Amino acid sequence: MMVPLALLVLAGLVAAMAPRVLTRADWPDREPVVALWVWQCVVACVLLCCALAMALTGAAAWDAVRGHVFAAAPRGVVEAYELPAYGAWAAPLALVLAGGAAWTVAMLSREVHAARARRRQHRAELRVRSPRLPGEGRGTGRLVVLESDRPEARWLSDGSAPRLVITTAALRRLDGPQLDALLAHEQGHARAHHDWLLHCASALANGFPQVPVFAAFRDQVHHLVELAADDAASRRFGRLTTALALVELNEDRGVFGPCPSPLAQVPVRVRRLLAPSPRLTAAHRLRLTATAALVPAVPLLVTFVPGLSALR
Repeated sequence: MMVPLALLVLAGLVAAMAPRVLTRADWPDREPVVALWVWQCVVACVLLCCALAMALTGAAAWDAVRGHVFAAAPRGVVEAYELPAYGAWAAPLALVLAGGAAWTVAMLSREVHAARARRRQHRAELRVRSPRLPGEGRGTGRLVVLESDRPEARWLSDGSAPRLVITTAALRRLDGPQLDALLAHEQGHARAHHDWLLHCASALANGFPQVPVFAAFRDQVHHLVELAADDAASRRFGRLTTALALVELNEDRGVFGPCPSPLAQVPVRVRRLLAPSPRLTAAHRLRLTATAALVPAVPLLVTFVPGLSALR
């Protein structure tokens, strides 16, 4: 089978089967950081398959592309790929894949611009609701308090001074350790750059809603980043304290009642903190991490096998 077709078949198999396997497994909620890594490797494999197929079909269709793709390759390596045998379908397929790549970049750019616009809006609202007093320097504190009857808290990355923005209602509900746990939770998001992961997942899912792996990636990332941040907070301040902080912050939002809610994962997070499942062993985590790292290597192996064989 020609290499581009093999790559596209591989991408289709991974995109169809990986979500089923990962969503049915019981270990991702126990090891959210490892699960996030596995999901990223799976998505990278799918994208890499499409990118490599685009490069090879483009090389088969146009001499200019071939000169760039095989610039330093010996003649025997180029002949091993049998590019003329790809036929007339090479150019249309290369254009379709190139269009998909351009659409992916456009969706990522749109997501980043929207996130920056939301951040600017939040900063503008913060300046209105919590203006600096005369003589007050640039905010270096890690906490900004806003007057409100609604318990809310969010992490605001404001240049070199990221801060936790919290309302007075939340402060009335949270004691000292619970507030520290909430701060540690938000700092866990910031240290792991979960915002970028969420932007990428949302861009892929919105750009290609028919591809199941991207939709599952977005849903799982939104779930797993919260579990990972919960774990970061509970390691420092305890599971009970972190769970109580979640309850106090969300109990007036209807998330613990019988009716569905957009924040329905909060009760699941609280139960997980109060009754944790045993973690995987270090050896098991290492095996999962190493196996996932090999997944994106498969399309590279499929791509380079003909060329390596020609060099023997």
